Amino acid sequence: MPNIDPLTLTGTGVAGVQIPQIGLGTWPHTGQESTDMVAMAIDNGYRHIDTAQKYGNEDAVGKAVRKASVPRDELFVTTKLTNEFFGDAATVRAGIEYSLRETGLDYLDLMLIHWPNPWLKNYVQTCASLAELVDTGLIRAWGVSNFTPEHLQAVAVAGLDIPINQIQVDPLAGQPDYLAANAQHGIIVSAYSPTGRDLTLSDFPALREAAERHGKTEHQIVLRWHVQQGRIAVPRSANAKRQRENLDVFDFELSDAEITAINALDDGSRARLDADEYGH
Repeated sequence: MPNIDPLTLTGTGVAGVQIPQIGLGTWPHTGQESTDMVAMAIDNGYRHIDTAQKYGNEDAVGKAVRKASVPRDELFVTTKLTNEFFGDAATVRAGIEYSLRETGLDYLDLMLIHWPNPWLKNYVQTCASLAELVDTGLIRAWGVSNFTPEHLQAVAVAGLDIPINQIQVDPLAGQPDYLAANAQHGIIVSAYSPTGRDLTLSDFPALREAAERHGKTEHQIVLRWHVQQGRIAVPRSANAKRQRENLDVFDFELSDAEITAINALDDGSRARLDADEYGH
């Protein structure tokens, strides 16, 4: 099995939970296709699987985890809460129990708020409820997804320390101000779509040349760019070779100059969807 370095979560209600830095994204796969992809990933060395209520594949992911070739306590399962379950602790607990029924698991390692849905005016309360519910043992940790600096600040004002925020980060949409805001609050960033959407990475000399120097692929260079800067990355792949490559990013190190060159690819792009306007 490859050596997948973990990061340690801290924050309100979370004490020392370790999360593998490379996870498997599962959207939009569902049904047997999803189960097969997750089972293959676990056999290839993945220990972190990322799903969501909205994806409609918690059942398929759970089936693969339950029948996995490794014990449950060696796997880290992340899922995400929809706004149907926002609010007080009883409402949020119902959302957690929904995901437990769907996955068929006894506990979840990480429950994220999928989108802040600010027009509902209760994402701060939902954060507090999730933090409180860690003590039940139904979840080991909580966090958020798609929270902007303004949303993070509102939660901080309420006296809550968010452990992790999953946002879109890739070389073209580096969002350095968002990364800085998370760092200011001591929040670990998890990058979804970490290598970008519909990008031919070999088109970028900074990536192509780094790949040639290190004997890696451009995708591996980008994943190393994430993990070397302390981020989680959750690429999606149903290809066995690509899955193994995605995990093979811990045996080399990018130079400061290489990281600077990749950072310079940022073209000012934001996330594909605006968290102040989109949600579920």
